[in-house]
Parts: sequence; C-alpha cells; structure tokens
Amino acid sequence: MIRMSDFISELSSSALSRWMGLAPWELVAQAPEIVTELLASLPSDEYEVVGNVAVHRTAVIESGAVLKGPLIVGAGCFVASGAYLRGGCWIAANCIFGPGAELKTSIVFSGTKLAHFNFVGDSILGAGVNLEAGSIVCNYRNERAEKEVRVRIGGQLHATGCDKFGALIGDHARIGANAVLAPGALIEPAFVVRRGQVFDDEV
Repeated sequence: MIRMSDFISELSSSALSRWMGLAPWELVAQAPEIVTELLASLPSDEYEVVGNVAVHRTAVIESGAVLKGPLIVGAGCFVASGAYLRGGCWIAANCIFGPGAELKTSIVFSGTKLAHFNFVGDSILGAGVNLEAGSIVCNYRNERAEKEVRVRIGGQLHATGCDKFGALIGDHARIGANAVLAPGALIEPAFVVRRGQVFDDEV
C-alpha cells in the first residue's frame, strides 16, 4: 500500500532495513520495542549507554535537555537545552533538536532539524527534513469520537488500525513556521508545507 522507501532513500541501508516492509504506522507502533532491540547491538566504543538511552560520543547534548528511553541518538546530533525526546525514538546522524522541540515515539533520518518549539508525535521523518519554528505534527484525532487515524492513498481514505500516527515525511520536505500536519499526513519528498498552513488529508 505504502512503500516507505519511496519517501526515504536511506531506509534500505539503515539499521531499520529489517522493518522496511511494514506500513509506517506499524513501524511507529513498534518503535519502542525496535529501539530496545537495536540498543543491544550498538558498539560500546561509539555510544555511551545509560540504561536504555544511547548517545553517540560525537553528539552534543546540552544541559537541560530531557532524554527518555528507549532512545538512540546518532553521530553528530545536537540536542539543545529544553528539548524533550521520549517514548521510543531512533535518531540518525547530524540531526538538530532546538529549544522546546519535543519528539515522541518517532524515527528521524539524517540531517533533519526541528528548529524550536515543535512537537512531532508517532512519526517518521526522512533525511534533510526541516521543521521551522512552531510547526506541529499531530498524532491524535482529538476532534472526533472515533479515534482511528486514516491516511489518504490514491484519493481514498484507508484505515490504519492505530489511534496514534502523525506523519510520514519524505526526504528534504519543508514544514513552515506554525504549520500543522493533522494525523495521517503522507508528505512526499521535497514537498513544502507553507507557513501557517493546516495540512489535513481527511478534508
């Protein structure tokens, strides 16, 4: 139905390649267990592991950042004071999480940036994605009694079987300041969501 490799070129060569046949919402639902499994095979000379949090020795974590496992932070990443990473996240190399950025139960590929004051929940972000200040990726349909997230494929809405799923964002997409992605967003590579825009595929 959805091939994540069409959105994310690094997937097939990443530590997550074993799970690339899953639908994106299935991968996100299993993220805590997958990250826990990957933690066990990390090279100790490259990562500092404390409990179920692993940080590459070249990453910079500022005082005041909150890291909750299971979590893997890759080489060359920068996590600013006030950033909050939680719920089972896998982060590739050279990513940036600015002050006030919150990442929950998500997969993030290399070079992606959450500028500041962002929320990204239950999502998969490709390489080189940029979220400007204040942009939000929602993960829950608060506005209706029936909470199952639906995605639009080929013009038709399809059930995911999940109550929480944010977005699959393709490589080099750009999400403008104060933009909001509603749950179930499928963002093509290099797509631009304009500043202040609400992107909702159910509408």
